[in-house]
Amino acid sequence: MTDDKLKHFIEHSPIAIITLDNRAHIIQGNRAFHSLTKNKFAGRLPLPFSDLVPPEKKAEAEALLKKTVHGEIPAEAPTFEIALPDQPSLAVSTHFNPPGEDKDAPLIVYLNDVTEVKNLMAEAKNLDMRFAHSQKMQAVGQLAGGVAHDFNNLLTAMIGFCDLLLLRHPAGDQSFADIMQIKQNSNRAANLVRQLLAFSRRQTLQPKILDLTDVLAELSNLVRRLIGENIELKMIHGRDIGHVRADQGQLEQVIINLAVNARDAMPTGGTLTIRTSRSVIDQDHPLPRNLMAPAEEDTTIPDGEYVLVEVIDTGCGIPKSLFQKIFEPFFSTKAVGSGTGLGLSTVYGIVKQTGGYVYVSSKENVGTSFSLFFPSVTPQEAATAVAENDATGQSAAADLTGTGTILLVEDETPVRIFAARALRNKGYTILEADCGETAIEIMQKHGHEVEVIVTDVIMPGMNGPTMIDKIIPQYPNVKVIFISGYAEDVFVNNYGSNRGFNFLAKPFTLKQLAGKIKEVTSK
Repeated sequence: MTDDKLKHFIEHSPIAIITLDNRAHIIQGNRAFHSLTKNKFAGRLPLPFSDLVPPEKKAEAEALLKKTVHGEIPAEAPTFEIALPDQPSLAVSTHFNPPGEDKDAPLIVYLNDVTEVKNLMAEAKNLDMRFAHSQKMQAVGQLAGGVAHDFNNLLTAMIGFCDLLLLRHPAGDQSFADIMQIKQNSNRAANLVRQLLAFSRRQTLQPKILDLTDVLAELSNLVRRLIGENIELKMIHGRDIGHVRADQGQLEQVIINLAVNARDAMPTGGTLTIRTSRSVIDQDHPLPRNLMAPAEEDTTIPDGEYVLVEVIDTGCGIPKSLFQKIFEPFFSTKAVGSGTGLGLSTVYGIVKQTGGYVYVSSKENVGTSFSLFFPSVTPQEAATAVAENDATGQSAAADLTGTGTILLVEDETPVRIFAARALRNKGYTILEADCGETAIEIMQKHGHEVEVIVTDVIMPGMNGPTMIDKIIPQYPNVKVIFISGYAEDVFVNNYGSNRGFNFLAKPFTLKQLAGKIKEVTSK
């Protein structure tokens, strides 16, 4: 190849190429080089190659160039990365081609723009970290859900036997106060378990169509008492925001948890703002960039209409380094003994189980904002729900006694003993089974007598839904009530969408159990 052809090749190469003399000065650069450097060095050649290197890298670059120019590194062409001083976001990888035996030959250097590669690698690393964090959250959630489910069985028995004792030791009895203390502490433990289940998203919710404006209006007085007099509460309700499908009690728990966190972030006072609005997420209205997701699964919110609830405080703020930790169970920035560390993990679990999304933005010493996005239900669904509520009403039955035969299927002996005694006291005839297989045998003998089957969902061997699937074809009129610490996937998949079902969450009281039986038998 002639010198003219070689020069033409270098000049029109898509790769930035420069040549250095034996003083490590740039003596020539092709078009790609001047394009890369935005013509900053056009007309200024020759100039030291170290001018392309940031000040903190100059000494290292000059030492390497000196060795390379003198052929001291002939085996491999050294490569190192530079950043152009006036383009801090641009990453350039340099590849040196040593002169070889001809010490007077110019040193050829290739420059490659690796900015995109570097950004992708950084993003991939970040994704790996977020994925690992998401897996950790899921693992802890599964553990919390399993522990909570087992603990609910114990609490059901404890609360249930307290109710039975209270029938024999009413107010005025010397044992009444002691029994009430046991029951009250059991209820406190049940609240803690509900938080664990909410985090693990295995809590059994009872969703209905709600107007968030009404829910927050009813909750405002409680929130005011919780946050204290030194914090101002502002409730800002949007117009025509639509309705959501959620469990009202759990939704209230979300707002209360966020309000308590806001209060603790403003020990000297401040302002707590709870604001509702209608939000549309689509290509023209993307999620604001300042909102951070707690886990990788939440980084993308589907297009659609949402009801947005914002809980904003003027407190101390959250350091960015803690954003990915604040939703973890038992993580708390408060002093030891000042909290369980379940507040935000409960918020996250309830919102996700409701089908919503939670995001946070914060600035230290300025404040924090939590944004909750709940999918809007259609106006037709909302109108239908209001009509049904008006038609049926929801009044609790005063008389909880009844007659008839009930098959009680429960593998936990204390729970089964309590439930059987409670229902017998109300006048029912009870048949007991400790597993699904035994229940089927009982139904073969007494199936035509059984009016209601009360069954646990998860049991050794045959689970509750599978057992009912075998019974229903022969006894289609029997009514079923599932009881469980949480709704397992098999239960939701088989009964949540294909057919209606009755459900009673553990732990339950004697009154709740008898009331559910009365409700089902009166339909």
